[in-house]
Amino acid sequence: MPRTGTSLAAACRAVLTTAEPSAKVKAARAAARAWRRGELDFAFDVAMPAQPGRPARPELLPPNRMPKRGRAGSPRSRIALLHALAHIEFVAIDLAFDLIGRFGAAFPPDFTDDWIGVGADEAMHFALLDRRLRALGSHYGALPAHAGLWQAAEATAHNPLARLAVVPMVLEARGLDVTPATVASFEAAGDARSATILSRIYRDEIRHVTAGRRWFEYGCAREGIAPIPRWQHLVRKYFRGAVKPPFNDSAHESAGLSRDYYAALAQQSSP
Repeated sequence: MPRTGTSLAAACRAVLTTAEPSAKVKAARAAARAWRRGELDFAFDVAMPAQPGRPARPELLPPNRMPKRGRAGSPRSRIALLHALAHIEFVAIDLAFDLIGRFGAAFPPDFTDDWIGVGADEAMHFALLDRRLRALGSHYGALPAHAGLWQAAEATAHNPLARLAVVPMVLEARGLDVTPATVASFEAAGDARSATILSRIYRDEIRHVTAGRRWFEYGCAREGIAPIPRWQHLVRKYFRGAVKPPFNDSAHESAGLSRDYYAALAQQSSP
């Protein structure tokens, strides 16, 4: 691999510290391209920021202050949902590059191969959703957004297994549960273009959950610990929420995430 003097960690930090959305997308794509071309040194010589760069808009609100989306299927409601999903994908860019820059040294380069691909996917997903919002007369930043998404990164900044347990194996896995119904609602409203975008994101998220589960199990094997009880312990400790049904078992199984992982936690979350 050629030496360029630019480290993988520096490229990840550059993505994280970029605030403007289109510039962050470009930085993510450039970092992924540079890694694939062998232009980044596998070195971790700079620290990741505690907080990523954020644009002035959207206004970030706590969950209990987020406005209601309105009547299901209405144009306003669909724009609000697409905006919320765009924000998730925007934060997901930073989650992927923080995972590499913060924990990549503890794993072989194949770990970076997987997660830099995830980061490039998230950048593409955000760009697709923002473009769709603009086609519908809106844009990312036009509405408030959920302030809590980065909390998972803050809570697990010291522990790679906890990060893998919570972000891909809970948060992204939850996307597998809810996206098919969301796609159906857009189709029912006659918004085939939005439904196509969400279907693409859904297929990619199965790969992301697969990568999370694979590297979580790799880390557990290296430490000589059983993955399922460790995952359940880490989720109880670090996830600020409940693991709740309904579950898309077929999509979870496609990602190698069997019910043995989450069924016990779901039972504990039930009233």
